[in-house]
Amino acid sequence: MPDLVIKQQDIIERILTLELVRVTERAAVASARLRGRGDEKAADQAAVDAMRRELNRLPIDGTVVIGEGERDEAPMLFIGERVGTATGPKMDIAVDPLEGTTLCAKDMPGSIAVMAMAQAGSLLNAPDVYMDKIAIGPGYPQGVVDLDATPEENIHALARAKGVKPGDITALILDRPRHAELIAACRRVGASVRLITDGDVAGVIFTAQSESTGVDIYMGTGGAPEGVLAAGALRCVGGQMQGRLILDTEAKRERARKMGIMDPKKKYDMKELASGDVIVCATGVTDGPLLRGVKFNADLIETETVIYRSVTGTVRRIQAEHREMGKFRLD
Repeated sequence: MPDLVIKQQDIIERILTLELVRVTERAAVASARLRGRGDEKAADQAAVDAMRRELNRLPIDGTVVIGEGERDEAPMLFIGERVGTATGPKMDIAVDPLEGTTLCAKDMPGSIAVMAMAQAGSLLNAPDVYMDKIAIGPGYPQGVVDLDATPEENIHALARAKGVKPGDITALILDRPRHAELIAACRRVGASVRLITDGDVAGVIFTAQSESTGVDIYMGTGGAPEGVLAAGALRCVGGQMQGRLILDTEAKRERARKMGIMDPKKKYDMKELASGDVIVCATGVTDGPLLRGVKFNADLIETETVIYRSVTGTVRRIQAEHREMGKFRLD
């Protein structure tokens, strides 16, 4: 009987893995219809609406632990919202229906629809605040870089572990005024800095594919939702990551306490951000280095999706063609 239960549970999880593809596909197609229109809010709302509709069809009892904001800030996919049919297993859900809203609005590379799912209690339940992050790919000693070390120390430590000079290290950093000193520090020790305007989920994943992306380390502050999603993906493909919530006001600290976060200065490792069996799914909205964007043809729509699963280390890429006379049903 125990073996039968395990097999049945595994079947459920395998089915859910593929069902998540449908969720991010719908969000990606909905937002892709608004590429290049210059309206970030409309593109994001289209993705949110489509993702929520599809999530509510899943046979799960899901709770959004990382979402579009808290209840008073987001009408849909807010933190704490219940999704699914409530007839299946209890699951944590983390979503970013449109990562790179600006990229989509300007039809620039790298916008994706992304979400993660894990057993209840597996994903960090945190308020929608900034998170300080550092990440590297697989193959290095544990603790070779640290969030509490200086950028110069981390670049030197990573270079030693890789067997190269600091000048051979490339750091990926969000192009924001708050990162001016971080960028300067990396360049002072000779490291190359690659700047991105948005998309730090994909940015963290790039560290696990350094041979093809040329990215050795990700550093800087970005959204906490993207941090949890990135940690889930990195757990599937290998690497190291640390994050710390930026709770720099009493209001933010109080919001965090209500979610069970008692230590506002806690440094989370990758498994504390995303533990258990994590499934991460992302579909391209615009063409980018991680995924191809949605393609609209006369009689079909093409999508590309990547699915990561931590328990098996499996990475699947799905290229799909959606017909129905070129109409992709979103109802």
